[in-house]
Amino acid sequence: MKHKPKYCLFYDNHTMKAVPDIGKYFDAEAFVERLERCGVDYLVFPARCNQGLAYYDTRIGTKHPSLNYDLLGWLSEACSRRGIALGAYFNAGISSEEGLHHREWTTLYFDGRTLREPRLTPHVRTMCYNSGYRDHLIAMVKEIAGNYPVDGLMIDCLIGYPCVCPTCMKAMKECGVDWSDLNAVSDFAETSAVRLAQDIAAEAKRINPDVLISCNYPPYEKLQHINDYYDVIGLPASEGYDSMPVKAHYVRTLGDKPVINMTGRFYDWGDFGGLLPAATIESELLYGLANGMRPSIGGHFHPRGDRETAVLDRIERIYAHLQTREEWYDDAEAVTDIALVYPEIVRRQHDSAVLRGAVRMLCELKQQFDVVGLSSDWSKYEVLIFPDDVIFTDEIARRVKRHFDAGKRIVSTGSSGLNPDKTKFAFEKEWGVRYLGENGFAPAYIAVGERFGAGLPGMPLSLYSSGVDLLPLPETEVDARLVKPYQNRGWDGDYAVVYNPPQEITEIPGLTLSAGVAHFSHRIFSGYYDKASVELRRLFSNVLNEFHRTPILKTRNLPAFARIFVTEQPSRRMVHLLSYLPEMRGRTAIIEEGIRLTDIEIMLRDEAKSVERVYSAPQRVNLPFEHSTGYVKVSVPHIEGYALIVFENQKPITN
Repeated sequence: MKHKPKYCLFYDNHTMKAVPDIGKYFDAEAFVERLERCGVDYLVFPARCNQGLAYYDTRIGTKHPSLNYDLLGWLSEACSRRGIALGAYFNAGISSEEGLHHREWTTLYFDGRTLREPRLTPHVRTMCYNSGYRDHLIAMVKEIAGNYPVDGLMIDCLIGYPCVCPTCMKAMKECGVDWSDLNAVSDFAETSAVRLAQDIAAEAKRINPDVLISCNYPPYEKLQHINDYYDVIGLPASEGYDSMPVKAHYVRTLGDKPVINMTGRFYDWGDFGGLLPAATIESELLYGLANGMRPSIGGHFHPRGDRETAVLDRIERIYAHLQTREEWYDDAEAVTDIALVYPEIVRRQHDSAVLRGAVRMLCELKQQFDVVGLSSDWSKYEVLIFPDDVIFTDEIARRVKRHFDAGKRIVSTGSSGLNPDKTKFAFEKEWGVRYLGENGFAPAYIAVGERFGAGLPGMPLSLYSSGVDLLPLPETEVDARLVKPYQNRGWDGDYAVVYNPPQEITEIPGLTLSAGVAHFSHRIFSGYYDKASVELRRLFSNVLNEFHRTPILKTRNLPAFARIFVTEQPSRRMVHLLSYLPEMRGRTAIIEEGIRLTDIEIMLRDEAKSVERVYSAPQRVNLPFEHSTGYVKVSVPHIEGYALIVFENQKPITN
């Protein structure tokens, strides 16, 4: 029976060959007993690290020279006795030791080098997935799966390193790949990585059909039929707080598989002496739990096996606190009614400024949404949002037509909605506008009319992005117009034109509305990510509120930095309130404590008036509520960083 991870711990153990005392003070029994006290049910521990060194008695690979016993074997037996599932970690893309002795296994880059520059990186020597290394790695995975009681395999760093070695060159020429094009070679390398992941999974499952597989780095879509769960890995302290939310709202749409939210106890990978504040770690894990993800904390295993009591104490306190609400986290699924559509498959989707800006804006507006691609079903959503530059392929057009046929709405921005040759809108009639080309204003301003001007200053507003020129069709409403600057920004031969005040309102639409589509001429989500314009967010919110009058959730007195999400189990829904504010301190973003909020009002959609009880968890303190115009309304007196409000129904939820 496959294990279902709930509270996870991940250990890095990338240990240099020169370290002389591997495992000297390690006591597997005491270590696992400590993990049990922490409430950990799934541990991922290296079988072989990114140095290419193994921590078990391998007959195939290279065991760390200073390890004189089978560390992983001892650990696996101790975990088995304590009922803790163990996942064996392999770094697939990096193997310094094996690459050093088998140069023919390493990646040959475009510049003819096998070593990366600058060299102070774990990725200095990377591996070719089409070389003899491929069979070697699979053999080691089979060695572990066949000889140790492991419950899972994490195959890390399956990165598409572009390789032009003789083996890859031969294969690319046979497949018709343009080996002189770096992008084409990178795509081929990614395909090779996915093929390796498929073969690893197949071989491991021949040995143990219940073994959990999690491969990392190829796009999540390409791992849908390989992974048994997804690892969403990030360190907001070093990567920023806009990355993980994109992945959290997206990965959960890729089938009914567990999603693990892995943060770290440290400030950056390779940081042995960092221990983040408990509020930082807990807030990141709570965000995941509020979005249906299971928590995982990454740490470093000290090579000697030193007991890192301070780290484990912090993990124990955090997990003990989270587990008081496990009854409401277990098998809870996110409740959403908006889809942010981003069908492009990119290697690091969360790095998209468009997505980061859009996800942040929707979170600040307290909307309940998913990020979806072509691998997800769009039919359940009331509103589709196409951000900035989503070109409509035949497949997207088919889905959009079904959406229109169901009488549902769309909000789009920039060039989203154009056909593949970018000459016209794929649904010109429904969009209500004709595409004329890219807009030439730099910068562009917008003048908003009364209909959507609530809360906006009565002045031309900067859009902070590029956009397109539109010609409205006869039945289309124009609710905002572009304002041209006196001069475009740039060098005119004599002057640097950097002061560009608005001159006059034009007839060029900035916002149009047809029966089913609201379209912004400019790429407002990119603009929001660039400048965080509260006015842009307010304008978008005014439009969305008219198009989507009965969202799942409404709130009052909840500041923009706070987050609120809805999950559900049979016969009840949970509202998660998070009040944490990341602060930039020099170069590092940090959360040191939760923020107290008071007098919050929540309105949860409940057309059937089926909610019979509302309480705060885990104390089960009842909260007074009332039914009002299709919603159940409740006031939350205060929260300290996080609160979980439960709405219980007498019968299963249908709305």
